[in-house]
Amino acid sequence: MKGLLKNNYYTVLPNAKIFSAAAVLSGIFVLAIGHGMSWLIIGYMLLVMIGFSFSSLAGIRKENTTKWSRHKLCAPVRRSDIIKSLFLSQLLWLAAGAAFAGIDIALAVMLHGYPFDRATDVFMLYVAGIGISLFMGAVFFPLFFLGGDERNEIFLLFSLLGGTGIFMGLTAWMNHLFPAGMTPLQIIGSGMMILVCGVLAFAASCPLTVWIFRKKEY
Repeated sequence: MKGLLKNNYYTVLPNAKIFSAAAVLSGIFVLAIGHGMSWLIIGYMLLVMIGFSFSSLAGIRKENTTKWSRHKLCAPVRRSDIIKSLFLSQLLWLAAGAAFAGIDIALAVMLHGYPFDRATDVFMLYVAGIGISLFMGAVFFPLFFLGGDERNEIFLLFSLLGGTGIFMGLTAWMNHLFPAGMTPLQIIGSGMMILVCGVLAFAASCPLTVWIFRKKEY
């Protein structure tokens, strides 16, 4: 598993370096704006969390282009381990995006004060970024191994839209459950429910993808 994770890391690394540089420059720009930048903070936090996860998924296409994905099948590793390593890699890149978001919001608070109206807003931004990323991965992996790498761009777009749509649907459902205005405790509870749904969808997608990959012939 360690070797598979290392391979996944080096596969994503070129794109991740470019995205990291863009994230650093964007973060500096957001901090430099200062007053009235809450909407920029919102966009930045979502961008880095979803963007790093998206880069992880996009890296699979590069691996398939070089045919390394087929060579791995000849290595002394199980197909289930190959799939698990991809899921774990996405979580690690998501953690990197969450770290970027955390550093930027911490610096923003230090330099300019808390930029939002409610104390729960940062929590909900993390819920949105993590939730969309998890749903995106849950949709992408089964589709990719079912349909093949020649449709990778379509599957990436579909998974991004699907992940966002699922998150928005769950958010709308939570707003329907609490139509009169939510208390901070209800907001936190709703956010945790959305995260649990994301984790469950991501976890359920892994064995499904393993099953699809085992049936696939190369």
